[in-house]
Amino acid sequence: MRPFRFGVALYVPGSRAEWVEKCRKAEELGYDVVGVVDHLGRVAPVPALLLAAEATERIRLNTYVLNASFHNPVLLARDLAGLDDFTGGRLEIGIGAGYVRAEFEAAGIDWGTPGRRFTRVVDVVTEIDRAFTGRPRPPLLLGGRGDRMLTFAAAHADTIALTGTAPGASEGRLALADATALAERAGFVKQVLGGRDAELNLMVHFVRITDDRRAALETAHRLVPHLGVDELGALATVLAGSAEAVAEQVLRTRETLGVSYFTVLEDDLTRLAPVIEKLR
Repeated sequence: MRPFRFGVALYVPGSRAEWVEKCRKAEELGYDVVGVVDHLGRVAPVPALLLAAEATERIRLNTYVLNASFHNPVLLARDLAGLDDFTGGRLEIGIGAGYVRAEFEAAGIDWGTPGRRFTRVVDVVTEIDRAFTGRPRPPLLLGGRGDRMLTFAAAHADTIALTGTAPGASEGRLALADATALAERAGFVKQVLGGRDAELNLMVHFVRITDDRRAALETAHRLVPHLGVDELGALATVLAGSAEAVAEQVLRTRETLGVSYFTVLEDDLTRLAPVIEKLR
């Protein structure tokens, strides 16, 4: 089995001092990766990661994930090559197709069909490969939910990111896939990999370290009402319970789904820390 990696996806805008403090906190707490999301109204990924590199020493830096439709492929590849240089080779590149239609409309970008959005991902990956010709390319993470995207990721990515979401998330709502659906997606990835070795990543959407697991799951149910409390308790994307119990849950997820790289959202930065400590 692959060793664990833990990442945090940062997104809240703030001052330079606040951003530096968050990145340093992630490194101090034992995270392996600082990621930056690519959404309107959030931090700009490239300058944010450059500042993260200046503020830290060892932590990896990831675009988690760039919306391929938001960027000109040639210019983005140029900027990523420069970012890799200026961060001392700590960059990991994450690319996705985008899923919030309102953001496309606000940016004046054609939403198009799923096929068109997928083509934009292919175009970006092609240009990234070209930009790094003759030099090591940073590890590539490709994330998605559908067969087409996951099949492409299985052929090209170093890391395949499972969103853990259900189709309702396409309009920006938090809709989590149930345990059966997530296991099916992980099994599909294993099938299309065809024996090729790749890291599997999972976005964890809810973390509560507590002795009152039931109360935590009831809180999660208010955020994700389409799944019952017991259903949420069975999800790898919902971590609730004591640090010991959550650590055991993460170990089971690695064993059953093959996921060794877990990413939490900024709100859960400090919450996961005791679990990371136990799993080291």
